[in-house]
Amino acid sequence: MHSYEKWYAQKGAQGDVVLSTRVRLARNLADMPFSAKLDPQGKENVAHEIREAAKNLPLAQKAIGAMRWIDMAELPQLAAVSMAEQRLVSAAFARQEPGTALLLRDDRRVSVMLCEEDHLRIQAYSPGLALDETWAMADEIDTALGGSLDYAFDERLGYLTQCPTNLGTAMRASVLLHLPALETLDRVGRLAESISKLGLTIRGAFGEGSGAEGSLFQLSNQVTLGISERQALDNLQAITSQIAEQERRARKELLQRPEWENKVWRAYGILRYARLLDSGDAIKLLSLARLGAAGGILPIEIETLNALMTDIQPATLCLAKQVTEADQRDRARAEMIRENLEE
Repeated sequence: MHSYEKWYAQKGAQGDVVLSTRVRLARNLADMPFSAKLDPQGKENVAHEIREAAKNLPLAQKAIGAMRWIDMAELPQLAAVSMAEQRLVSAAFARQEPGTALLLRDDRRVSVMLCEEDHLRIQAYSPGLALDETWAMADEIDTALGGSLDYAFDERLGYLTQCPTNLGTAMRASVLLHLPALETLDRVGRLAESISKLGLTIRGAFGEGSGAEGSLFQLSNQVTLGISERQALDNLQAITSQIAEQERRARKELLQRPEWENKVWRAYGILRYARLLDSGDAIKLLSLARLGAAGGILPIEIETLNALMTDIQPATLCLAKQVTEADQRDRARAEMIRENLEE
């Protein structure tokens, strides 16, 4: 089996259910209009000011020193879409609007989108459930940049953001969950209703408006005003642990059924021997295989499946395998999966 250095391939705490953690901070410069009111030149001015702050701050060397600057308009479109597939940028940001730029750390565990919805979107990532560690990375960048930049802040409303729902801490912490059993047993809808009363929301893997492809769901805090970062993180930690335990119980219930054990093994067989796989079928099969691996049924490492669930996405795959046509892509996807599932 192949080993992966990519952070999203690693298995962190509660990694049978929780694939990854993200903390995102929205910030704006006090003396500039919000991004929606800026023309391309105005966005370039904002990005330049932030870039200079990042370069000139000694305090930022640990967090920002290994980051590279990417002008989104100059990036090949396939590379921009691949970044969205890896959740390093939003789908809207991947459209490469003039004046937008990205600061990306070499290990891809920190990215800073410049002039997306807000002037800065600081994002930090970790494998598994790691809210404190991920928050610390994002906070380090925020503190370093905030020492040189004048953030838009109000004593009553907190950090000022383009969207009023982000006012206050302007922090969105989220975890990416694999919930095949709860989804199969039709319990996710009821779960969503319950957690909404606790200030959380559950959506598809790519956030608002996205579907739960491969039984992947994003759980995040909904409330940012009138609550501290610590309170939001603790609430998300507690609810995530409860959901993970519910999923584990549901998996035991599901995998005791012979037809489900058969589904898992059939998925494994197709993945091992298929010669053509489109992305939709592949992610469904990998989700079943991940269910089987976590349940101790299949002889696959979860880390391998974690990597594949991202690496087989269309743009990411095309970049890795240097293919462009749909049939070539489907063939390359099947080949990549076979190579990584070899015993």
